[in-house]
Amino acid sequence: MPRTGNSAKFSAGAADFTDAAAADFVSPLQDRGELTGSELPANPGFSVEGVTVNLPTVGKASAEVIRRALRGVGFTFFTLNLDHVVKLRASPTFHAIYRRATFVSADGWPIVWLARRRGANIERTCGADLVEPICAAAASQAIPTYFIGPGASAQAGAIGVLRARYPDLAIAGAEATEFSQSVGAVEGGALAARLNASGARLCFVCLGAPKQEILADALARQCPGVGFVCVGAALDFISGHARRAPVWMRRSGLEWFWRLISQPRRLAARYAECAYVFLLLALGASIAPE
Repeated sequence: MPRTGNSAKFSAGAADFTDAAAADFVSPLQDRGELTGSELPANPGFSVEGVTVNLPTVGKASAEVIRRALRGVGFTFFTLNLDHVVKLRASPTFHAIYRRATFVSADGWPIVWLARRRGANIERTCGADLVEPICAAAASQAIPTYFIGPGASAQAGAIGVLRARYPDLAIAGAEATEFSQSVGAVEGGALAARLNASGARLCFVCLGAPKQEILADALARQCPGVGFVCVGAALDFISGHARRAPVWMRRSGLEWFWRLISQPRRLAARYAECAYVFLLLALGASIAPE
């Protein structure tokens, strides 16, 4: 059975995430393996504030993930959207973590629109669209897969669905764990040790930004043979714990509107800030971290 764990809550949402919190969380885990995004061959792509979108489609993203996993070459894979760009502005540490990512795709139509305006031919490639094609390919290639997050109920439900759809999927382990910003080398090292011992080649991190990117970056230093794919609420959607926008809204670039009307109090201020950042990007203004 997949392993689950629990620890203190890591509060790092859009409102309360700080650069100091990220530094406190990452610093005990700095000594890890040798592979980082900056040391791997660069892929041409579209850049936003020094972060390059180098996986242009779902198909190419899935293929590259599987290729690396088969070779046992670790990586981190993030999906860039406007909310992440807002967080990059607030935190040089988060910005640095993103720039270290091996792979970045465009999650959100505003990023796709900006890319196409600058001549890049990319499509929206978000975490919710990646889990199933990657799991299907991992099942066919017997690639052991690990899951971190979200909550225990959503995780168990999603794993049940994935097992039913892809019976050959090898699940090496799972952790329904929340981390505090005071996680130290012992707890972080223990999680890395469990990952390494499991034989996993792929790990889906489903904690939301910026938690998942911070954790993936830290763990990748200690698990050089594991690829970390950050997919946000993907397992919540698969399990049915959250309802995703209808397909026609996704294809029309209106998934953000679905989320806004579903959770107006939580998202109104965040989306207003995202709109401001999008305007700056559209006008070509610099939005480097302050």
